[in-house]
Amino acid sequence: MHYYNKTPEEVLKDLRTSKQGITNEEAENRVKLYGYNEIVDDKKISPLKIFIYQFNSPLIWILIVAMIISLLLNEYTDGIVIGIILVLNALFGFFQEFKAEKAIDALRKMSALKAKVIRHGNLLEIDTKFLVPGDIILLETGDKVPADSRIFSQSNLEIQESVLTGESMPVSKNEKTINGELGLGDRLNMVYSTTIVTKGRCKAIVTHTGRDSEVGKIAKMIQSSEEGMTPLQIKLRDLAKWLGIIVLFIAVVVFITGILRSGMDEHTVLEMFIVAVALAVAAIPEGLPAVVTVSLGLGVKKMVQKNALVRKLASVETLGACSVICTDKTGTLTHNEMTVKAIFANNEITLVDGAGYKPQGNFNKDSKKIHKLLIAGVLCNDSKIVHNNEEYEVVGDPTEGCLIVSGMKAGINQVELFNHYPRIDEIPFSSERKMMTTIHNVDGIKTAYSKGAPDILLEKCDKILMNGAVRRLTKDMKEHILNHNEEFASKALRILGFAYKEFKGKSNSSSVEDKMTFLGLQGMIDPPREEVKDAILRCKKAGIKVVMITGDHKTTAVAIARELGMEGNVLTGKELENIDLKDVVESVSIYARVDPKHKSKIVDAFQSLGHIIAMTGDGVNDAPALKEADIGISMGITGTDVAKEASDMILTDDNFTSIVGAVEGGRTIFDNIKKFVSYLLSANAGEVLTIFSAMLIGLKLPLLAIQILWINLVTDGLPALALGMEPSEKNIMERLPRNTKEKIVSEYEIKFILLMGFVIASSTIGIFVFSLYSLGWKWGLSPAPEAYLYATSMAFCTLMLSQMFNVLNNRSQKTSITKINFFSNKFVIIAIISSIILQVAVVSIPFLTHIFKTAILSIKDWGIIFLVSSLTLIAGEIYKKVRK
Repeated sequence: MHYYNKTPEEVLKDLRTSKQGITNEEAENRVKLYGYNEIVDDKKISPLKIFIYQFNSPLIWILIVAMIISLLLNEYTDGIVIGIILVLNALFGFFQEFKAEKAIDALRKMSALKAKVIRHGNLLEIDTKFLVPGDIILLETGDKVPADSRIFSQSNLEIQESVLTGESMPVSKNEKTINGELGLGDRLNMVYSTTIVTKGRCKAIVTHTGRDSEVGKIAKMIQSSEEGMTPLQIKLRDLAKWLGIIVLFIAVVVFITGILRSGMDEHTVLEMFIVAVALAVAAIPEGLPAVVTVSLGLGVKKMVQKNALVRKLASVETLGACSVICTDKTGTLTHNEMTVKAIFANNEITLVDGAGYKPQGNFNKDSKKIHKLLIAGVLCNDSKIVHNNEEYEVVGDPTEGCLIVSGMKAGINQVELFNHYPRIDEIPFSSERKMMTTIHNVDGIKTAYSKGAPDILLEKCDKILMNGAVRRLTKDMKEHILNHNEEFASKALRILGFAYKEFKGKSNSSSVEDKMTFLGLQGMIDPPREEVKDAILRCKKAGIKVVMITGDHKTTAVAIARELGMEGNVLTGKELENIDLKDVVESVSIYARVDPKHKSKIVDAFQSLGHIIAMTGDGVNDAPALKEADIGISMGITGTDVAKEASDMILTDDNFTSIVGAVEGGRTIFDNIKKFVSYLLSANAGEVLTIFSAMLIGLKLPLLAIQILWINLVTDGLPALALGMEPSEKNIMERLPRNTKEKIVSEYEIKFILLMGFVIASSTIGIFVFSLYSLGWKWGLSPAPEAYLYATSMAFCTLMLSQMFNVLNNRSQKTSITKINFFSNKFVIIAIISSIILQVAVVSIPFLTHIFKTAILSIKDWGIIFLVSSLTLIAGEIYKKVRK
């Protein structure tokens, strides 16, 4: 049996306590037994782990092996440069992720919560961490519930449980014993940790603390779940695997070919081993991990500007791949602020605009005609509106708060009204009566104002106020009012009826709440955010399915969804438990009255069909699904710490529309990653084919090892990074989500890479041979040192400049360079110019020519190099045109 199935007396007995509470000594013993009332993150990542994680990539492992081999072969320059690249890459990734973790810490509230507890008959205030099962706690309006507890006495108690159940409306609680097994939202005699008391007060017995509480159970679910690899990480892993195989194959072939050509003596074997390793190093795009990291880092920076804080770099790209966004309703699609939207009085409907608790909005009809109704809503009220720097908040019940706001929109000031018409008595709300009455001194006349369920309140009325005149309330009028009540309810409005009575004598419910004058109805709702409708439309155009998952009732969920333009079937939590969700999940867009386990089931169903899921949420109940989704997105303002810890991304403005901007950013980043991966691989293919082809046709190597390393350093760095900063292509949010099985290097890119590699290698070898011939070299003879120095310098610069033209090829893999705004990415222009300047310096400054073993080239030489290198751009343009 659960505690909600037991009487308070049975719970007290089970927990060995009484209504006078346990002693402090017993509490200390129970702390040792149950632990502190707090949730400790067992998987808290240390800075050291974040740094080590940066090396968790097969591509990085290959580079580490290459660095070690280079150092063992005394190729210190190669080894040191690779090592520097590795460390810089790791540091950049570390600082980016560490900074994100610090930002999350800054979002947390640092003050320790206090709890009022009775121990050994004494009322104490203690830190909530010291609460134990068996403690007796007192809760009042505005308190945060410190631990799961069984109520044994209460007065008008209402709890806001949206953080745990997703239901936006406060729940009325009582102390009655419940039979059967129920979901969290239906356990009316229990209060749960992290929920808020919006009205009334109670005494309760603490039943579960810390990790044994409902919040703690969710935390354990989060911490026990394993995080999968992101699509980008999988693609880079696969790319590294194939690169490793290809590099090993090429190195072995070169080594064996060299030995077969030159013999098996010790000097030849060592020389060919060095050449094979140098070729392997040339084949590996050592700049790729750094460029991917920096590109993602720049994406993160852009996301922050779009109000999205990314905790892990790879999450940026993952969001761009998503095909389904599963979103909580309360506070994400809606404001989580009740608002009066429609009023029925004087036999007509008055509409009210505005949203939230800001007193900004207008009535579509004269508000003076409903002034008495609005006054009743403000006076029959235990809540108040407070504001600071234009920020308005409700202290108390959100439903009562929105009644005050509707009055404020008509110019009614609650404080002034209470001063003019002071409350002299009240008849509190009860679940049996389903109404509340406050009694005021209105210019010396006792006046009762009541609000409650319309059908109940109408039974208490025999008159109605119509256009300022009191009339008899007929049966037909009552039916007419109830029809409007049903009409409001069908639009997911929560409706309250209002009445008043002037009287003399005592204030008891039987006499005051009888023969009253009916004033009208006020219908309220937690309204959808205005900008969300457009965001959902953009998602539709982008081929992304938006799914609402909420703990609210079906009617409310459907009404909000339809208003936002969401289409699809509806399922409740109970309904989805009895079906194979995979069979229907793609046709359902609305899930109502769901528990945390249901959310995870929905995510699993989508993932089993190959979808990439982005899950948004702010409550504790969202956390397991946030963790299991491909990318979890929590709310930065209203989100709980548990939700933030479980997420990959935090929206700092709690705005669903920020997700759409993040999706566009993610898609752009993946496009750009493909662009610079294609560029790097085609550039390195050109280097490998140059050396490999020269060996096969019996030429002396056209490039030295240090020259290859220099080209890798100059061309793999700035130009590749600049390609990662290309702006979004125009139709990026009109494409369908990409197939997650699509490789980062597609069949088209493989052909393009091989073509560019062939053109670059042919140009380099061609100019190498041409340069040797121009100085009298004959095929089959060993070239003179001066001729070889000149020829290698020409080949060195041709290879480098060919790669600069290849940068332009890769600005768009489908669109001609002539149709791209040349200056739309100024970083590409700066990168190309900077790289060329560095290359000119290497072959022009005597100190550098000595280090890199190059000759000083003439203007005529550079003209020839430019013409030959431009063949790379021409070939790329022809390939795009033929493919199109």
